[in-house]
Amino acid sequence: MRTNYLTVKGYGENEIVIQKSRFIAYVDRAETEEEAQEFIQKIKKMHWNATHNCSAYVVGENNQFQKANDDGEPSGTAGVPMLEVLRKRNVQDTVVVVTRYFGGIKLGAGGLIRAYSKATSEGLNATGIVHRKLVRKMNTTIDYTWLGKIENALRSSEYEIQDIQYADKVNILTYADIGKEEHFKNWMTELTNAQAIITEGDSLYVEIPVTE
Repeated sequence: MRTNYLTVKGYGENEIVIQKSRFIAYVDRAETEEEAQEFIQKIKKMHWNATHNCSAYVVGENNQFQKANDDGEPSGTAGVPMLEVLRKRNVQDTVVVVTRYFGGIKLGAGGLIRAYSKATSEGLNATGIVHRKLVRKMNTTIDYTWLGKIENALRSSEYEIQDIQYADKVNILTYADIGKEEHFKNWMTELTNAQAIITEGDSLYVEIPVTE
C-alpha cells in the first residue's frame, strides 16, 4: 500500500484557446483502469461532435497502467505529450481528456504538442493537486493535569490535533505517519512520565493541497 503520493484533488476542467481552436481539459481521479476508461467515454459522449477527444492516464500503485490516445490527431502529437505532463508532474491515479474544437488554423506537429501539453498542465492546475499520505489514528488518554503541557507540545510538533474529547479523562486524537507510531508513543510516554494510555486506531489517507 502506498504511504505517500501525489494525485489530483478530484474532478476539474479548464479551457484555453490557441489559434482559434478550443482545447478543453477534463481531469479526474481514477483508481482503476476501468474508472479511467469510463471517464474517457463519458467525455467523448458529451463532446461527440468535437474534432478530437484525446486522452491519457496513469493508474495503479506502481503506475503500471499508462495509456495515451491521439484520437485522430497526428501520431504522437496529443496523447503522448499529455501523458508526459502527468509523468513530469508525478501524479498518480489521474486521467485527462483534452477535447479540441478545430478553429480553422493548422498548428503543425510542434504546435499540437505544445497545445496539448499546455492544456493538460493548466487543467491540472485548475483542478488542484494533493499530497495523499497514509497515517494512523493515535488516541492518547491523560488526566486533566497533563492537558496544558500535552496540548502545547502537540501544537508545536509534527502531530496535528484532530479532536479532543473531555470526559472523566481527556482523550486526544492525533495522526502519526505510518511507520512513526512507535516514535509517537515513546515521545508521549516521555512527556507524561508514562502516565498516558496510548492506543493505535485505524489507518486512513489524509490529503494536503500542493501549492506550486
